[in-house]
Amino acid sequence: METAVARIKKGGARSLKAGGAWIYDNEIEEISGSFENGDILSVEDFDGYPLGWGFINTNSKITIRMMSRKKDAVIDGDFIEMRVRNAWEYRKATVDTASCRLIFGEADFLPGIVVDKFSDVLVVESLALGIDRLKPLILEKLRKVLAEDGIIIRGIYERSDAKVRLQEGMERQKGFIGEPFDTKVEIVENGVRYLVDVKDGQKTGFFLDQKYNRLAIQRLCPGKKVLDCFTHTGSFALNAGFAGASSVLGVDASELAVAQARENALLNGLSERVSFLCSDVFDLLPSLEKKGELFDVVILDPPAFTKSRNSVKNAVKGYREINLRGLKLVKDGGYLATCSCSHFMTPELFAKTIREAASGAHKRLRQVEYRTQAADHPILWAADESYYLKFYIFQVCEEK
Repeated sequence: METAVARIKKGGARSLKAGGAWIYDNEIEEISGSFENGDILSVEDFDGYPLGWGFINTNSKITIRMMSRKKDAVIDGDFIEMRVRNAWEYRKATVDTASCRLIFGEADFLPGIVVDKFSDVLVVESLALGIDRLKPLILEKLRKVLAEDGIIIRGIYERSDAKVRLQEGMERQKGFIGEPFDTKVEIVENGVRYLVDVKDGQKTGFFLDQKYNRLAIQRLCPGKKVLDCFTHTGSFALNAGFAGASSVLGVDASELAVAQARENALLNGLSERVSFLCSDVFDLLPSLEKKGELFDVVILDPPAFTKSRNSVKNAVKGYREINLRGLKLVKDGGYLATCSCSHFMTPELFAKTIREAASGAHKRLRQVEYRTQAADHPILWAADESYYLKFYIFQVCEEK
């Protein structure tokens, strides 16, 4: 059967030509030949110049996601193995691979799929129809490539339960791929032990992207009083405790997360120095301020306050408020670690928001360092959506 061809409008596919992977519905002039959504087709510019191969889904605004820019590429088992092998070799060179993100969608040239490795378990999240069809092959090749390095995967769990699948005309899916196994998986990161709940935890169960940011706060914490806001399952709080903090309070609004955080503290023998509270951070911080509480280190790791361009204004208010409140709780000469994991909160906007918060709190900030996501979540230049995590550490000084 002859392959369908998508032809781009004159002046279209600018992000693709700049190095991105997406072609939007309004950039396509015509599609010749027959196809089903999820099929791989050939892509040509308005003048017939070959742009490569991608998979199509007319249900999505992102109508084509590119798999290769080579006109003679064949998207078969060997091609997928090459992509998977490249991704693994890159991780081996750049991060601790005991637990890491193995595949990061577009940034690993496998658009729409994420695969995390927690010790000897894989968790997969597939968000696009075309890559969903290739999912069994990708997982088979991952098992093969990892086995060559003596890593035997004992189980795979699917967490394709994000709402965005509905925009692709797909159902949300969750469950075992293959044999069932215990979904509480123990991992070790930066010397800290965690039980990761791959079945009911947020996203794929644990936020691997902050691995080296958590490590960066360790050196600030020996002998210190620490407050960790939006602690989730306790990761920053436990790094502080592990580093020798005198006391740590971790706060999260989720009962489940706090229960898991307490379990993790017990696992590390830190329960006496690291405690957790289930509370709304926006309510708690003003009440701590009223009591005159002060901390040596305050950590703010909120969820993404915005997941779309439309809600950025409200998100700015949220980030400004939380940073203002957090700053007021830092002792003179103490430290604030603050971050945003929203792609739509640009680095410039985030910096501006922190500056406004510092001004409102009458504090001066000395930047210790600026960091982004760990290298197993590579930032692909020209694919802006791959750059999302902004992380600052500041020393907080009183205006004297």
